[in-house]
Amino acid sequence: MEQQPVKRLNRELKYQGNMLKIYEDTVLANGHEAHWDFIHHIGAAAVVPVTREGKILMVRQYRNALDRYTLEVPAGALDDPMEPKIDCAHRELEEETGFKTRKENLEYLISVNTTVAFCDEAIDIFVARDLEESVQNLDEEECIEVEAWSVKDLEDKIYRGEITDGKTIAAILAYARKYDVK
Repeated sequence: MEQQPVKRLNRELKYQGNMLKIYEDTVLANGHEAHWDFIHHIGAAAVVPVTREGKILMVRQYRNALDRYTLEVPAGALDDPMEPKIDCAHRELEEETGFKTRKENLEYLISVNTTVAFCDEAIDIFVARDLEESVQNLDEEECIEVEAWSVKDLEDKIYRGEITDGKTIAAILAYARKYDVK
């Protein structure tokens, strides 16, 4: 079966927020005109903070879209589309966990596109080591608890369906595989 190319005919901005722009795209797909939703995200970074004892620092926070608390790796949106993602990861580590490290102690792990069907959000994930205690610096509307977990316990939570956040699943499983952590 020969694929016919998809051609975007028009993109119309429907809503603009702080991190997102929501568009309606008009496309020609398989010879038919269609209307597709498209969400542009500014971009983000996440970090797997590894303590000297080999535990992973996780953040527990309320997520409005799910109307519940989730357990996640620390992450955040870029302050500016041109901000290097490693700078964002470095900042979010300290802001969300109250721990910091030198930027040269951040190692790139993987990149994740979170929702490819309708959103271009791209998250680079880093591993942070040699953590030093600092001060948590949350946004005024944030309420985040920091918890230290073993990789094994996090994997168990993933496979029981208790951790469902895509970036967190990708981060924990990639970290465990890359560093052969049991």
